[in-house]
Parts: sequence; C-alpha cells; structure tokens
Amino acid sequence: MTAKTVADRNDRAFLGHPKGLGFLAFTEAWERFSYYGMQTLLVLYMVHQLLLPGHIEHVAGFPQFQKFLEALNHRELAGQALASAVFGLYTAMVYFTPFFGGLLADRVLGRTRTIILGGSLMALGHFLMAFDVSFLAALGCLMLGSGCFKGNIAAQVGHLYSEEDPRRADAFQIYYLGINAGVIAAPFVAGTLGEKVAWHYGFGVAGVGMLIALVIYLAGRRHLPKEPARKAVAEAQPKVPMTGRDWRVLAVLIAMLPVLAASLVPNQQIFNAYLIWAERSADLHLFGIPILTSWMISVDSIVSVSCLAGMVVFWRAWKARFPEPDELGKIIIGCAFCAAGMASLAVGSAVTPAGGKVAFGWLLLFHLFNDIGFANVLPVGLALYARSAPRAIAGSVIGLYYLHFFAANFFVGWLGGFLEKMPAAQFWLIHAGLAGGAGVAFIVFKALFGKLLTGEDDVPDEEDVAVADAVKAP
Repeated sequence: MTAKTVADRNDRAFLGHPKGLGFLAFTEAWERFSYYGMQTLLVLYMVHQLLLPGHIEHVAGFPQFQKFLEALNHRELAGQALASAVFGLYTAMVYFTPFFGGLLADRVLGRTRTIILGGSLMALGHFLMAFDVSFLAALGCLMLGSGCFKGNIAAQVGHLYSEEDPRRADAFQIYYLGINAGVIAAPFVAGTLGEKVAWHYGFGVAGVGMLIALVIYLAGRRHLPKEPARKAVAEAQPKVPMTGRDWRVLAVLIAMLPVLAASLVPNQQIFNAYLIWAERSADLHLFGIPILTSWMISVDSIVSVSCLAGMVVFWRAWKARFPEPDELGKIIIGCAFCAAGMASLAVGSAVTPAGGKVAFGWLLLFHLFNDIGFANVLPVGLALYARSAPRAIAGSVIGLYYLHFFAANFFVGWLGGFLEKMPAAQFWLIHAGLAGGAGVAFIVFKALFGKLLTGEDDVPDEEDVAVADAVKAP
C-alpha cells in the first residue's frame, strides 16, 4: 500500500485514529442494527403472520418457492418447519454472496461503489418487508445487498493503515465494538416494535437504520483513502507458487470445514427454532420482569460480548502460569462448552413437568456455556485459517473459511424443522451431539495434522525444493 492509498498517519481525530475509522465504525453499527433487527423478527413474523392463511396466498411466487424448498429438504413443509427452511436458505445465502461481492468490488465497481450499492439494496429489502406480496423480493435484495456490503467495508478499515502501523489491530477492536453495539440494540428496538406494535414497524425501523448507515458512509467518503487502480493492485501482488506442503495444508483446511459447520449449528439455531421454543416453552421472566422473545437475542449478544472479552483475559492469565493451548486445542474446548450449553436446554426441558415452563435459569446457563464455546471456536478458527493458509492463496482460503457459515445455516434451517416433531429434550440433545461430535473430530485432526497446521513439520520435500529453485531461477 502506498501513501496515496492509506490515510495520513498523523490523522488521529477519532480516538487517536483516522477520521475514516469513526465513519466506518458507526456505519457498520447501524448496518448491523438493521440486519439483526430484521433477522430477529424473521422467524417469529413468518410463524405468527406471513405463513398463515390470509397472508401466504399474497406472497408473489411463494408456491414455486415452497416446492423448491421441499425438494431441497426432501419432505413436505408447513408452518414452523417451512419458516425454518426459509430462514436457513436466507441466512446461508447471506454468507455465500459476499464472495461475489468481493469479485464485484475487485474487478468492476471498486469497494466504495459496491458498498453503496449493497447498502441501497439492503434498505430497499427492509422496506419491501412491509408488504406480503414482496416478501421474496425483499429477501433477495437483502441477500444481494449483504453480499456487496459485508467484507468490503471491513477491508476498508484495513486500508486506513499501512501494514506497519501499530494502530491497525486496535482499529479492528473499535470497529467490532460498533458491530456489537448494533447487535445488542437491534432486538430491543426492532423486536419490541415488531412484537408489541406491528411486525412491519420492526422491519421499517431496520430499514431506517440502514438508511442512517448509508448517510454516515456517504458523509465520510472524503476521509477514506483512495482506492488504487485495480490493474495496479493486480500487478503489485507477486505470484507465490504452491508447494507440496501447501497443498497438504489446504486439503486439511478444506476437510475441517464440515466439522466447523457442525460446531456452529447450536449457536446459529438461536435465531431460528430457539426463539419459537422459548416463546412457547420457557418462562420468559427475569426477576419477575417479562422478557419479550426477541429480547433473547440481545441477552445472547450481551453474554457473547462479555465472554469474548473474558476469554481474552482468561487466556492471557493462563499463559502467564501454564502452556497455552494452540488453536485446535481451544476449538476442542469450545466445542465441549457448546455441547454443554445445548445439554442445559435438554436437561431443563426434561426436568420440567408436562405443561410447565422451563425456568429462565436454564436459558441463561445455555447462553453462558454456548457463548464461552463460541468465543473459543469462531475467532480462533478464523485465526487458525489465516495463519495456516498458504501464502499463494491466503485470501481465497479465508473465503473458503466462511463457506462453513453457509453450510451451517442451511443445516440449521433443515434441522429446525423437526422442533415440533420430537420432544424438546431430544431436539436439543441432537444439537449437543453435533457440537460434541465436532469436538471429537477436532481431536482426531489435532492428533493427525496438528504439526502440519502449526508448521512444526515444515521440512521441505523434494517438490518444495524444486519449486524454490524455480522461483530463484532468472
């Protein structure tokens, strides 16, 4: 990155950082507010209104869409199972479209115009949710818009700094604070309006949030570094050949993706079947105060942020006295906690008398265990892939990493459809088994390939030597 493509290092107008960081952080806070406000309401809205007689007939193209979903799920779908399938496909595509959004930014429009396009599509999608007839069009706009927005704005945060700027890591912490602020606030605002006033008010306020994000981003454009010419970027990136060891590492990283997906299913189910189950089967009162179903997402977000910060402090303190586990070791620990979280819901359901409500304490225990696990799986998994990725295809490997979100969310939709077809204890034990099984699989990966992923076996073979010689040759 040249001086022309990064912000002035002397720019410390926002908490010691460039002004551009402030605009990007607040843009992302409002974008996450809009996204999670809508996602919090989606399944509840479908179950309680959209998929009921008098509404479902008005959704343009829905009969054909339902047949498509039934073909994907290999069974007939109705009611909560249909809502779960819609949710699973939508959230899966949200994590698939950023790949194409990155290509659009890199090869056609540039990041700034792609982000503006994405934000505009998302705002349109939120407002289209106000009408039954445009429901599928709304989801399409949101999927495409998120693909253009997600990833590209995070890349702009990195472009504010040169590679050697020590403020770079701190900048992403500030940026993620903005994300978490939006995630925590969204269910309280959009959820309350949606459940207490009208569903469309909740979606409408999500759309307003996205418009605010767009206004903030446009206002801050002049404080963002200019994008380098795409041809110049391509010419500036030297081609690094793949070695034999690189191919082996890539194969292991790809093989781990289904296991990562399985470990993620319990956490992603929070936005789907968990909300419906909690609304019907749990005593949603805290110290006698009634809790709206949608507020459970804010509860989870608060616990999640606390656990993420707590695990950073814990591992630093642990490292001062004991050897710190490597990434795979932490992921194994995380899977165990995720399994314990789901087991808490299973036990709570099993000990509750027929016709009774599961005590709120079991839900809090689930969120605590699950979010400790999440803190040791998701960010640690990303760090593992970023560190182990072969240099020649480092960016592509990170793109591959996010494919496990696509698989996990699609599976969440499929599995969530069984909520009403089996006892709750059995339903949650299946989720616990997925997380526990993933942990066992990671133990096997660590035993077989741990040294390969950490680089401890980095002894060049004949193919590696040949590649190195070819690179050195004039």
